[in-house]
Amino acid sequence: MIERYTRPEMGAIWTEENKFKAWLEVEILACEAWAELGVIPKEDVALLRKNASFDVNRINEIELETRHDVVAFTRAVSETLGEERKWVHYGLTSTDVVDTALSYILKQANDILLKDIENFIQILKEKAQEHKYTVMMGRTHGVHAEPTTFGLKLGLWYEEMKRNLDRFKRAAEGVEYGKISGAVGTYANIDPFVESYVCEKLGTKPAPISTQTLQRDRHADYMASIALVATSIEKFAVEIRGLQKSETREVEESFAKGQKGSSAMPHKRNPIGSENMTGLARVIRGYMLTAYENVPLWHERDISHSSAERIILPDATIALNYMLNRFGNIVKNLTVFPENMKRNMDRTQGLIYSQRVLLALIDTGMTREEAYDLVQPKAMEAWEKQVPFRGLIEAEEKITSRLSAETIADCFDYNYHLKGVDTIFERLGL
Repeated sequence: MIERYTRPEMGAIWTEENKFKAWLEVEILACEAWAELGVIPKEDVALLRKNASFDVNRINEIELETRHDVVAFTRAVSETLGEERKWVHYGLTSTDVVDTALSYILKQANDILLKDIENFIQILKEKAQEHKYTVMMGRTHGVHAEPTTFGLKLGLWYEEMKRNLDRFKRAAEGVEYGKISGAVGTYANIDPFVESYVCEKLGTKPAPISTQTLQRDRHADYMASIALVATSIEKFAVEIRGLQKSETREVEESFAKGQKGSSAMPHKRNPIGSENMTGLARVIRGYMLTAYENVPLWHERDISHSSAERIILPDATIALNYMLNRFGNIVKNLTVFPENMKRNMDRTQGLIYSQRVLLALIDTGMTREEAYDLVQPKAMEAWEKQVPFRGLIEAEEKITSRLSAETIADCFDYNYHLKGVDTIFERLGL
């Protein structure tokens, strides 16, 4: 991932240095396990633990000749050792090291992402509570529907992110599996104890069965969960973008002193952070497709997935880490304009209360069809002539003969639409 979207903590996980560090840990732990089985002298393992090291430049230099990164790695490590070098990679195949180390690296990334998601959920919770009763226009098909609250909108996001958290936890657990089972997964030259020992030390689990590789449905599921988190963030960001339009201006991303919105138009205050979320979500969804295409490998192994994963796994986790933190700050510092929200509610001349009038008429004994056919023409007239809907209702004798002035006034009270807010917040645990 480019530096622009890389936060230091997550970026450090995906460096070549950290990758080879994980590979070396797998190699040494495997030797420790062999020592437990009495195959490798414990004094040799102690020397391995003490002296084994690597130099990234040296690994790259050797790889120019071997054209095999794991062989280059083991040879570079062996150069730092004495006679104990013969135990490096003992009984292992390349993917025993690569896939098991990858699960360990993903576990490190997952620990960060889980904290990020939890922090974002907390931000949404606090913002929802702050705007629990901030009344605004609910829109369906982009058209004014009925009143809602900004707190309910945020509560919806809160609940969605809780589902994302549950999905991510499950998917993350699925990639935190190692495999040290040999060339085709039969443990022909390795004892299953070695696999169990290494995985336990790394905080991962041994795969119940594998070929030379871990099966990539695990990683496809993982990438799908990452893509869904990113897509939820995009969904929320698109909402902010829509509400920040000049003709709406119900919310606005914070605008720092000295910030510029346009090179040409000094007045511009654009929702660039939310737009950024949309772009990154598109990238991550593309990576998800690549992960799905990695699932059908040939027979017991090919490396068609390897080149793709070198890109998609670092990039997706780094990008999501960036998205969660940046959008969390956007929501936390979001400027909300309650007065504009109320003003926008009045732009449709009271049409948003048409259902209340409809139901009030039904309550007097009218059929639904009769009431609907009576109310709709008045609503269309208000819409087309831009005159108050309430005035048209009050001027219609067929309606006033059934509804008192007090009842009509009650129909046009937005507080009626907020009576379920407390119940919903209680369900959400807010």
